[in-house]
Amino acid sequence: MTKNLESDYGENVFKALMQIGPLLPLVLHHTTYRHSTLEEISRSDSENAASSCDLTKILDCRLCLCRDGTFCHPTSERSRKDLINKGNVAVVLGKKEKYDWHNYKLIEEDIARKGPGEQGAAVILTPEEEKQKDVLYKTNGFNAFVSDKISLQRSLKDIRHPDCAHKKYLYHLPNASVVVPFHNEHWSTLLRTVYSVLNRSPKHLIHEVILVDDFSTKEHCKVQLDKYVNTYFTNVKVIRAKQREGLIRTRLLGAKVATGQVLIFLDSHVEANVNWLPPLLEPIAENWKTVVCPFIDVIDYETFAYRAQDEGARGAFDWEMFYKRLPLLQSDLQHPADPFKSPVMAGGLFAIDRNWFWELGGYDPGLDIWGGEQYELSFKIWQCGGEMVDAPCSRVGHVYRKFAPFINPGVGDFVGRNYRRVAEVWMDEYKEYLYLRRPHYRDIDPGDMTAQVEIRNRLKCKPFSWFMKEVAFDLPKFYPPVEPPNIADGEIRNKASNLCLDTRFRGPNERFQLEACIKDGQGQGEQKFELTWHKDIRPWKRSVCFDVSQTIPKAPVILYTCHGMQGNQRWKYNYETKQLYHPISQQCLDCDHGRLSFFHTYFFSFLNFHLFFYFMILFSLISSFFTYFFSLSILLFFYHFPFISLLLHGFS
Repeated sequence: MTKNLESDYGENVFKALMQIGPLLPLVLHHTTYRHSTLEEISRSDSENAASSCDLTKILDCRLCLCRDGTFCHPTSERSRKDLINKGNVAVVLGKKEKYDWHNYKLIEEDIARKGPGEQGAAVILTPEEEKQKDVLYKTNGFNAFVSDKISLQRSLKDIRHPDCAHKKYLYHLPNASVVVPFHNEHWSTLLRTVYSVLNRSPKHLIHEVILVDDFSTKEHCKVQLDKYVNTYFTNVKVIRAKQREGLIRTRLLGAKVATGQVLIFLDSHVEANVNWLPPLLEPIAENWKTVVCPFIDVIDYETFAYRAQDEGARGAFDWEMFYKRLPLLQSDLQHPADPFKSPVMAGGLFAIDRNWFWELGGYDPGLDIWGGEQYELSFKIWQCGGEMVDAPCSRVGHVYRKFAPFINPGVGDFVGRNYRRVAEVWMDEYKEYLYLRRPHYRDIDPGDMTAQVEIRNRLKCKPFSWFMKEVAFDLPKFYPPVEPPNIADGEIRNKASNLCLDTRFRGPNERFQLEACIKDGQGQGEQKFELTWHKDIRPWKRSVCFDVSQTIPKAPVILYTCHGMQGNQRWKYNYETKQLYHPISQQCLDCDHGRLSFFHTYFFSFLNFHLFFYFMILFSLISSFFTYFFSLSILLFFYHFPFISLLLHGFS
């Protein structure tokens, strides 16, 4: 191979390619990144090349032609060669070569770090500091005072499955544009997001980070942010919306200016964990129509402690379009470090090939502010020939706010409008199950959907029935289109005090109390509960459930978003002891008469806590046998429990 390559830049690349001859197909191996040409190669920027490589990358596999006649990785600190000389014959290493992408030096440095919040630990404020947190709390929805005490480059504990530490990924991976929309984001959480992405990613794989300002009003989000970014970063840019656009259109603004091969969308209050990026990129390198979501961990809004949310579940929805989760399949459980298919994304954090994103039409620009965008994108990914997976070895922590600190800019029921728009374009006859639960959606004008229908027709997308049969095949088992009747409903009364459980003014993550029982009037609804077919207990017609996350005695029972997967939310009514039993902890619902608060305690302890549950039994009398059987059951029940008051109604 020619060693003297001092003449015209593009001409040398062309000559070198010609000399490879029969091996050229290996270099020009079919790749999803089809947009590079030889002319583009000759013009491309060589600034990223390492000192041993002063020419250009070939296509998008990031091989560069060096003066010594070899190809090497342009930014490799390992000086690793991708082409080995055997005499005058060059051998190109295959694109399927795997590599350990862990940054062990950074991992060691992180382990040695000490200070508030390091290793993802909780920060506990002193009593004096507690008095200072309220102002920042109200404007952010999380404890920003704690966030400011933590380093912008804090360390995190590696909480991945142990198998992830041994995983290798493709050596040739596409680069990424990371799009981070924000509106009035707190200074430290926004910058910690950026630092975690840059510090824990191979440098050449982060093409750029794009911070998209959705018309922020806080001063630090303006000139101060621009100065900081220009001073401390080389591949971070800030772009700004000219008016308040909302989450969906703000993401689109960032995607339109992005030039990386892959788009990664993140929220503005996240922290990327150890080796998070290669597991996101590899499935896309193998199939450009694959969309990849990381595992989303929890950063506590009060203490900023970093913890796992769980060890994985498949994304789904119920027929009111609330995001839900399905259990992992048995085949997924056998390979805990491998990506697994998921019907629906959570929405905020995912990676997608830039060409595929725009071939799908991006986000529907007719969707307003937020709501429904994750379903719209998920449905068309699957129905139009792609697939979606979750990557267990890619973990990103997210601050879930305690409350929304700002008013949404939308007018009217923009979420309902979005859901109707998604349903009309993508859900076919299944949209009727949504309208069954939300009949007023039929009266909402969804706007012009012509462009979205044209995308579906152009891409020859499959019907929603295919999605339900092939992708979300077990969703009806957990979230049936036609809801089965409740097992029971009524009040929950403590016999000793003659007080009732009450959930007035209680929301997610909050405890409830005992109050005077209300038989009639406005407050009665907050003392009525459903024991649903999911075997969970929820306040009447609400989407929060009784939840116990600890197994210790007197652990609090709180309201938590219903997930329909039982576990912490499964309850049984014990007819003999007249108690509500929590199987996973083997404890029962109990209360403190003095504090009027609820907790659970051991099942075998003696409790003066009896429940008057008014059962609503709904069923069809198919034959006289069932009528006889039911009547006999009622007689036997009253024979054994004559002191129980039952209100039977609703026979059909």
